[in-house]
Amino acid sequence: MVLTDELRDDYQRAFATCVIREERAAEVEALTETLLTQRARYQTVGERLNLPWFVVAALHHADTGCDFEVHPHNGDPLTDRTQHLPDGRPVEGEPPFTWEDSAADALRLYHLDQWRDWSIAGTLFMLEGRGGWGYRLHHPEVPSPYLWNYATHYRQGKYVTDDTWNENALAQRCGAAVLLRRLAECGLIEFAATGEPVAWPLLHYDETVASPWIEALQRFLNTLPGFFVKVDGRAGPRTSEAFRQFTGLDWPGDRPSGHPE
Repeated sequence: MVLTDELRDDYQRAFATCVIREERAAEVEALTETLLTQRARYQTVGERLNLPWFVVAALHHADTGCDFEVHPHNGDPLTDRTQHLPDGRPVEGEPPFTWEDSAADALRLYHLDQWRDWSIAGTLFMLEGRGGWGYRLHHPEVPSPYLWNYATHYRQGKYVTDDTWNENALAQRCGAAVLLRRLAECGLIEFAATGEPVAWPLLHYDETVASPWIEALQRFLNTLPGFFVKVDGRAGPRTSEAFRQFTGLDWPGDRPSGHPE
């Protein structure tokens, strides 16, 4: 798989629209607290490999449920090298292994130490790769639960083995992207920026250029009683007047209303 512009947009859109299921909110909150209490350990491993601590944390939960007594590779006990695939890990050192040494070995094995794009899209691309590309390649109607379980994006359907698909099966563990979304909502993590910087303010009066931010605003305004604006992404007079009526504020570059869009 290659992180194309189309795939990058898909990740960014999915993360922006990620809504945690109400019945799972308390569990996600508790999981977030768990990750934060162990942040120093995740940070230690991340600094060794030049990775964000939250990537280490999200993978730890996704792969072993935050168990510090087992190898992150496959859940085998740290008292010996791994016995199941991948077996014989870590190659260096002697058992019993510390979780930090085993985690660093696992992340190197996944080549995460060679990845440098820790933007939202770059992070989710690497996490989905760890969970497996089967959903995206063979069941694109089902977003990978490795990323999106506990969010409204994911309903059901799961690989119960590497090669066996069950459309009625349900994933059990919170998705890695969902945990990152909650950490971001709490202002606890920041992703690397990519591409051109965003021109603020996003809601700028300009009838000549369509904007996805204006389109999103227009859709929202149309959900309010008595608001009827054309959804075209262009900040014309009616959209501007509706925004002014809703917020009491003017947009930069606005002009007096009085003619239809």
